[in-house]
Amino acid sequence: MLLFRPVNQGELELIIQDGWNRFPPRLEGQPVFYPVLNEAYAEQITREWNVPSYGIGHVLKFEVDDSFISKYEIQKVGLDHHLELWIPSEELDEMNDKIVGKIELLSTFK
Repeated sequence: MLLFRPVNQGELELIIQDGWNRFPPRLEGQPVFYPVLNEAYAEQITREWNVPSYGIGHVLKFEVDDSFISKYEIQKVGLDHHLELWIPSEELDEMNDKIVGKIELLSTFK
């Protein structure tokens, strides 16, 4: 499954340090990792949340093995294109192990 992830600069730097292979562990108070299912929604989150909060935001693209990711129900959290997965933070390492290829930077917004 192809997924997208809006990130701030700090999270991007951790991903780069890990060779574009893994997402960093969630911070305290972040019980869920939520990749989104389309680029437009990831861009919206980046523009509306990351840029105002951090001054910069990025949209990443990555693919996860279908047999793993299919156990998570797609969540619609607003408009029809506001689709995301809710992956418990304790399952993030397992998801990282199921990433196919590399995480890719698609766009940056300031």
